[in-house]
Amino acid sequence: MATLQSDQAARLERAWDKLPDSYRFPAEAPSLPEAQAYCQRLAGSHYENFSVASWFLPKALRPHFHAIYAYCRISDDLGDEVGDPALSLVLLDQWGQELDACYEGRASHPVFVALGETIRACSIPKAPFADLLTAFRQDQTVTRYASMGELLGYCRCSANPVGRLVLYACGEASEERFRLSDATCTALQLANFWQDVRKDYAIGRIYLPQDDMRRFGVDEAILAGGVATPEFRALIQFEVEGARRLFHEGRPLSGLVGRELALDLELFSRGGLEILRAIELQGGDVLASRPALSKTTKARLILWALAAKLLPGRGRGPGPKGTAA
Repeated sequence: MATLQSDQAARLERAWDKLPDSYRFPAEAPSLPEAQAYCQRLAGSHYENFSVASWFLPKALRPHFHAIYAYCRISDDLGDEVGDPALSLVLLDQWGQELDACYEGRASHPVFVALGETIRACSIPKAPFADLLTAFRQDQTVTRYASMGELLGYCRCSANPVGRLVLYACGEASEERFRLSDATCTALQLANFWQDVRKDYAIGRIYLPQDDMRRFGVDEAILAGGVATPEFRALIQFEVEGARRLFHEGRPLSGLVGRELALDLELFSRGGLEILRAIELQGGDVLASRPALSKTTKARLILWALAAKLLPGRGRGPGPKGTAA
């Protein structure tokens, strides 16, 4: 038994060595202010879109969003940044044990110390946090999806919990809001998948449903060759249209929540729709280059959000080019 425990500890140590030192468990649990400052630093050092979105949040909610973001960020990195699926699974199991400890009031990692306060203040159940870990574990073992139904099942754990956590944090939780949020979050996940077909294939993953690929006459050789055939372009257009329908299905959510959250929801929906538009502007060729939002488009989205926040009556307005608000 001692040997088994020693082997497990050695595996954990090797896995943590592949991640930033700041992710490691401290020798002693930090205080709540220290833990919240840790999460704020982590949120501020990753991905500008989180910082932009946080501009529109009430100041009192920001520590909660920092804690949720930090949990999601590190969970994602445990799955994607280790480079060894077996080691990732070991780390994700340890992270899941710390989630259990958090709900039992005995967390030691700064993320979970901060998250414990957020969970208490916002009455957040464990399920959304646990679902995310289910998705990250699945990433280690599943690299193909037979149907869109299977892929949507993955999105239920990988994307939808994030929207639900946001609703809990903002005091906007309800079944109707969850349904609309799920549509938006799934649409965002799909938009990223169609944007990153080449990148995902390079790491051995294909999110395009296998039955859709067969329907359009697309096989893995086309992805490997990196040349977008007419059949491949038609497949991508088909998937883009499906994601756009989900975005529009979720758009009514912004009319059911407070103004600040509505601005965030609109910003992310508009950004997702612009990603789909960028894919279409390339004729569905996501193999030659990755479609991305231009600086002009990003600036336009941010200016819209700022105007909507500062000017009364501007909470909704013209949608992205070619879309309805």
